[in-house]
Amino acid sequence: QVRLVESGGGSVQAGGSLRLSCTVSGYTSTMGWFRQAPGRGREAVATMDSFSNPRYADSVKGRFTISKDKVGAQNTLYLLMNKLTSEDTAMYYCAADARHCVADSCLREYRYNYWGRGTQVTVSS
Repeated sequence: QVRLVESGGGSVQAGGSLRLSCTVSGYTSTMGWFRQAPGRGREAVATMDSFSNPRYADSVKGRFTISKDKVGAQNTLYLLMNKLTSEDTAMYYCAADARHCVADSCLREYRYNYWGRGTQVTVSS
């Protein structure tokens, strides 16, 4: 059974930084971060495939960095977010799947079968 638990969300002023963490228990191949702002659909933020290749949404390129650590059987996925703006305000979700993804399919929500409950990020201007 795959279990994902996010942490690290909070409130920050525009221009500030936050780092999100997601502990992933169980076998996974592809992992990523998605977000959903009020009144909007869920969108990909950054993902990492089984070869640790990162992919980013255009809106966060150059500001956000995805990374991961593995200790024993547990992965921890991180999202370092710099130069935050009010447009980044959303609930952020960690996602994972046992299947490998290819190219931009890694940024598609349907590629992920496992999801965390989310952590709120609020950026005030």
